Amino acid sequence: MGFDLVCFSGGKGIRGPQNAGLLLGRKDLIELAVLNDNPNSDAVGRGMKVAKEQIVGMVAAVDWLLEQSDDKLEAEYLRRTAVIQKTVSSIPSVTTRIFTPPIANHVPHLIIDIDPKQTGITPLEVAHELRNGTPSIELNPATGTDGRGLTGTSNSIILSTWMLEEGEEHTVATRLRSVLTKARASHTST
Repeated sequence: MGFDLVCFSGGKGIRGPQNAGLLLGRKDLIELAVLNDNPNSDAVGRGMKVAKEQIVGMVAAVDWLLEQSDDKLEAEYLRRTAVIQKTVSSIPSVTTRIFTPPIANHVPHLIIDIDPKQTGITPLEVAHELRNGTPSIELNPATGTDGRGLTGTSNSIILSTWMLEEGEEHTVATRLRSVLTKARASHTST
């Protein structure tokens, strides 16, 4: 893509160790980076050493990543998203849509728009309930904001399924539906 040097987190999409990563680019720039790494004791990077276990983990993660097909991964993310979408779409005043950002986090995101006046709960309150429940579920930080580029609004719940393990989409769907319907039931009974 024309970049001289890029750095990737070992975690997230690569699915490797969170405390490791990849530095890729021009050989002369990589060599300069190496001068700031272990075993040079007076170097900037001395405190950021990577253990052998993380290196092995990164090799395994890169091997896994190179075996994947973008089309198959996207199909799986959309399948998981559809499970959640189907589970919450029958709740009155809830609408759903899928948005895939063109560049950063280029994976399907489920945008769930709610009317807090009808549901009795705001997206930020939904996020709080999910985070503090069992199991703890973390929504996209753009939930309840202007969408931060994800086409959401202050009335949007935003999530993506690319970091879920197989089957976890059912847990997310069930918990999300429970939080929304419980709030709605409390709201309409008062």
